[in-house]
Amino acid sequence: MKTVIITGANGNLGSAVTKNLLEKGYRVIVTVATDAMKKDFSAHEKLEVHVVDLMHEEESKAFVDKVIATHGTVDAALLLVGGFAMGNVAKTSINDIQAQISLNFHTAYHVARPLFGHMMEKGSGRLVFIGSRPALEAAAGKGMIAYGLSKSLLFKLAEYLNAEAKGKNVMAAVVAPSTLDTEINRKSMPNANPDDWVKPHALAEILEFLISERSGPLRETVLKVYNNS
Repeated sequence: MKTVIITGANGNLGSAVTKNLLEKGYRVIVTVATDAMKKDFSAHEKLEVHVVDLMHEEESKAFVDKVIATHGTVDAALLLVGGFAMGNVAKTSINDIQAQISLNFHTAYHVARPLFGHMMEKGSGRLVFIGSRPALEAAAGKGMIAYGLSKSLLFKLAEYLNAEAKGKNVMAAVVAPSTLDTEINRKSMPNANPDDWVKPHALAEILEFLISERSGPLRETVLKVYNNS
């Protein structure tokens, strides 16, 4: 049985991913930000829910160490925590950028760093980050500078990890989805066609593929999951 960590598991994407992995027989270790968020999950024999402040480096490392000590190994991690902010250069302060970096990069790095060391030691593992289209395309990101800059760090981090892991069965991948078809997005963009967006359950299937043995040959993987948007 593979053990997988999912951060941000109670979001729209995280819920779909958690459900998908449990149905496929994975042991799933999820993180949430508060005790109240534990109620978002139904009890399951293969599910553990931990409250972790992922912006805190030592707390994040202690969580990873505890999971490894309990289960012996972590095979993969899907690092889904993140947040969004609008603003062009004129409207974006350095504090805005720092806030987005904390939310989108630090929360991933604090978990990825100890896990990468564990995976390198055992010679196998998968780390999957959630990037973004605005981090890849200037035209898409010019109105969301802080968000795009923070997400761009994940692409470079994955490159560094893959360079260090070359020759081992350890791989960092970045998935960049376009707009997700969620209730919030439908309400905020009533004139858009949600059929063009990415369905959370479809993205969940892609993420499961990346951490499965079927992804074995993949290295230095960046996936643009845009559908027709």
